[in-house]
Formats: sequence, C-alpha cells, structure tokens
Amino acid sequence: MAATKNWVERLNPIWVEGQLIEIKRRSGATQFLTMRDTLAEVSVTLSTSPAVLDAAGPLTEGTVVAAWVRPTVWTKSGSLTFECRELRPSGEGRLLAAIEQRKRMLQAEGLFDPARKRRLPFLPRRVGLVTGAQSAAERDVVENIRRRWPAAIVETRHSLVQGPAAVEQLIDAIRSLDAHPEVDVIIVARGGGSLEDLLPFSDEALARTVFACRTPLVSAIGHETDTPILDLVADVRASTPTDAAKRVVPDAAAEAEGVAAARVRMRTAVATRVETERRRLEELRSRPVLRDPSAVLAGHTERLQHARERLERAIDARLREEHLGLAHAIERVRALSPRATLQRGYAILTSADGTTVDRVTATQPKARLTARLADGRLDLTVTAITEDA
Repeated sequence: MAATKNWVERLNPIWVEGQLIEIKRRSGATQFLTMRDTLAEVSVTLSTSPAVLDAAGPLTEGTVVAAWVRPTVWTKSGSLTFECRELRPSGEGRLLAAIEQRKRMLQAEGLFDPARKRRLPFLPRRVGLVTGAQSAAERDVVENIRRRWPAAIVETRHSLVQGPAAVEQLIDAIRSLDAHPEVDVIIVARGGGSLEDLLPFSDEALARTVFACRTPLVSAIGHETDTPILDLVADVRASTPTDAAKRVVPDAAAEAEGVAAARVRMRTAVATRVETERRRLEELRSRPVLRDPSAVLAGHTERLQHARERLERAIDARLREEHLGLAHAIERVRALSPRATLQRGYAILTSADGTTVDRVTATQPKARLTARLADGRLDLTVTAITEDA
C-alpha cells in the first residue's frame, strides 16, 4: 500500500472540471468536497483547505467548478482521493461568483439600503416602461395596466434586454423616462431567460443609474427565482411583469368595490352613532331633573325659607334686646338728668352771662338772675345777700 501511495503521489497535478454535489465544511484544517464528472456518472472526493474554499468565493452545491488536484491514496482505507490545491468557478459558476462579488461591493456602498427606497405613487398619471420591443413582457404590462386602471398612460422606451449593447440602451431609456416631467413611476420588465441572458441587469453601471433615479422604479426581471442586481437596487421588486403592473396601478373595480363598501360602513357608522346619541338623549330627558327642572330648586327654596324665618326671628330678638337696652339707658339718663332734679322742686340759678350761681358770693345785690324750674324760668333781682355761718 505504501508503494502504491508513493507511485500515485509522483503523478503531476492536473486541472479537472466537474459539478460540486456535496460540500462538507468542518471546523478543522481539512474540508471535503464531492465532485461529479459532467460527462460520466463518476464521483470523487476532494480534500482541501478553508483558504482554498474562501478564495473561490461563494460556492453552492450544483456549481460547476475547475479544480487543480493531485491524486493521493488514503492508507487507512486504501481509497483513492484527490487533494485540491486551487478551485475556480467554471461557466455559470464563474458568472455567479462575479455577480456575488459585485453585489457585496454595491451593498457596502449602500445601494441596497431599504431606507432610501421610495414608495410608489397611489395613482400614477403616466407609467414609464423600459422593455424589449414587441415582447411578451411589454404586452403583459400594458394589458394589465389598461385593464386595471384605464386612465393611466404608458410611456414606453424600447431597448435591447440582452447582449453587449443592452446595458447602454437600458441606461439611456431609464434616464429618458426619469427626466420626463409627467412620468410618476418606471417599470423595467423582461421575461425569463438564462443567467447569461440576464447579465445586463446585473451590470454595475445600470445599478448606479437606477440608484441615481429620482423617479420610483420597479424591477420585473425574469421569474421568481431570478434575482439580478437590478432587483436589489430598485425601489420595488416584482416577481413578473404582470406582478409589476399590479403593484404600480390599483384595480379600478376593486377600488370601486372598496369605495362602495366604505360608504356602506360609513352609513352604518353614522346611523349607529345617531341611534346611540338618540338613546342617550332619551335617557337624559327621562331623568327627573330634566322632566321638571324646578324640582331641583324645591329643596333649596325650602332651606331658603327656613333661613329667612330664622333670620327674621333673630332680627326681632335683637331688636327687642336693643329696645330694652335703650329703654334702660333712657331711664338712667333721665335719672341723672338735671330735669329730674328740677321736678323735685329744685331750681338752677344763672347770671346774666349764663354762669351758674352756686354760692351767694357769686352775685351781688341788684344783680339780675335767672331761675330755671321744671316747667320754665324766673327772672329775679337780688335784693339782699345773707351768707350762712
């Protein structure tokens, strides 16, 4: 077995082409691939390193690749295996790897950022269409737009949709519609095709042109499984051209039905609200306070009457107290008044100038005095003065 291994490993490495049918990634330093011959039903196992797999780009099962391999013998089992020292995508695999690398670059620049995608207008006046001349995609988009919303106008720009000259014509058509003042939305449509046929829609220049558009753009390229770079840059991705027409314009019949249903719901809501308010009004009107608004004042009137009666009684009592007090004060004043003294037979003598004469020395003979009595006064003349011892 060792001699066989030595003899096999003296063979030179060779390039082989095949389809990857299994990729076994492990945490160790050795990775295993199973590759099948594209012409014969023969499968072999390849061992390689993680660096070789990473250098080959994103690989999936089913990708056709070219591998630079060196044969070797696994001594434990005696099986023939191949050591892969370099791996390159071949055919469609090479194209897919290039497209994937371009996607990563554009994504890093922010061309796929969902935050920059614009919303489609609800009722576009004029729809721009970029597609192949007399193509099934053009027919599907135009017929569906006319059937769904007849008022919309389709502004068409024909262009090649595959081949080397397609990218330039697609860019010119998109720029022309973007500059049109009445175009509200642009559709780029193409039917299905092979990977090579759809390559223009993964072109970097076309992606940057779509990114710079001021008009919302819908990408409708190929079938559901086709995902060119244009789908990622566009504001909206449609699975088919027919789906693009449905996304761009509303269905007039469906909108009419929606309006009719909304009107029915509105009438029902208004009638329900009116009925609810009517019941609330009836409930309010049935309350005692609204049947007889003055009833609520009856208790206040009674309390007011009682308050008035208490106030009147309090005023009468206070007046009686004040009247009695005044009477007592008058009696005291009268008791202290000189008039009461005069009524007991006393008199008040005053001189001619009104000075009270309370001593005999305060006057002289022949002086004129006035004697004030209880019921009047007397004018007197002093004839003699006698002073008591």
